[in-house]
Amino acid sequence: MEKLLHYCWKHGILPSGRLATTDGKDVEIIDPGLHNTDSGPDFFNAKVRIGGELWAGNVEMHVVSKDWFLHRHDKDEAYSNVILHVVSRTSGDIKAVTSAGREIPEIILNVPAHVMENYEELLNTDRYPPCYRNIPHLEPLKVHSWMASLQTERLMQKTKAVTTYLHQLDGDWEHAYFVALARSFGFGSNTEALEQWARTLPLKAIAHHRDDLLQVEAFFLGHAGLIRDNPRMQQEYEYLCRKFSIKTIMYDTVCPGGQRCAPAWKFMRMRPQNFPDVRIRQLARLFHESRTSLSQLLECRDTASLGALLGQGLSRSSVNLLMINCAIPMLFAYGRGFAKESLCERALDLLEELAPENNNITRMWRDAGLDVRSAGDSQALVQLKKEYCDRRDCLRCRFGYEYINK
Repeated sequence: MEKLLHYCWKHGILPSGRLATTDGKDVEIIDPGLHNTDSGPDFFNAKVRIGGELWAGNVEMHVVSKDWFLHRHDKDEAYSNVILHVVSRTSGDIKAVTSAGREIPEIILNVPAHVMENYEELLNTDRYPPCYRNIPHLEPLKVHSWMASLQTERLMQKTKAVTTYLHQLDGDWEHAYFVALARSFGFGSNTEALEQWARTLPLKAIAHHRDDLLQVEAFFLGHAGLIRDNPRMQQEYEYLCRKFSIKTIMYDTVCPGGQRCAPAWKFMRMRPQNFPDVRIRQLARLFHESRTSLSQLLECRDTASLGALLGQGLSRSSVNLLMINCAIPMLFAYGRGFAKESLCERALDLLEELAPENNNITRMWRDAGLDVRSAGDSQALVQLKKEYCDRRDCLRCRFGYEYINK
């Protein structure tokens, strides 16, 4: 219920007619303020005229006015600048006061019946998307605006993952790109194991032998614990470990005696071309041919050159997934990291060039009447489902806003 109060206040969904405090003073909302989702008052820097006098400060909301005291705001100096207390119900003569003893004006704000009913429909429906009835009636401009925001939000989320890699790898962008690429080569089956494997690879040492594919494959597979019945490759791997004084790598699983253990590779219920040793060999060839180089990625201007860079023995759909899930987000992250807006723009343009993903999420949105034209659209819809629909966070969604206020 309090979320709906926030929603109505933020979007100006207020009762018609006069708005007044509980002691009869006229209230005019000039600026609702900035919605705060962290600790502290619910809205910062609001501007409200109370009884003809202009006030600027924070606004706090509760379902019942006595909650002010239950939450101990009267003892908390963070609430000293609250200028208005908005509630659904009062608690008799109880008035909110600051830690300094100042009494805070209070108004009653009722959530309109249609807002409550529509919101409950969204929460209780078992269809996906919950707002499917309203999708065909949305204005194209509003759809485009929200999809563009979701697309950027998705790329920003992936940028955070790249930032995590950089922290783990002492700021090494080349290695961070390789880790992201290795994770994407899992294609949903061995993503975590490939990421774990790639993070611990001594890439700078292996780069000295980049021109020898056998040695690159030997080290990659040996590091993964996937050399099988190949004495020559095992010999090369052991030679490289001695040459570069490679320390024993311990994975999450610890074998008896503290011996090195491989990640939890998955082989069951998958086609041979998806086996982890096959994917690692493909990565080894890309590394051998310098196609895992970040500088090569930065030179790609269109999806054709990007696909040619990554498309070693892979299907077109797999190459598209690598571009969508790794290469393009890395371009965007690099642009953000070095304040190169042109790279961020290029990343967004590349997503618009690619065909949309064909998965369960995009099919459901198409069935609801939404036109999905590019990979940018499909990525936006993935973000929408995971961060809004699955969490039933309809109050933050622009499609949800249109549904609630219909």
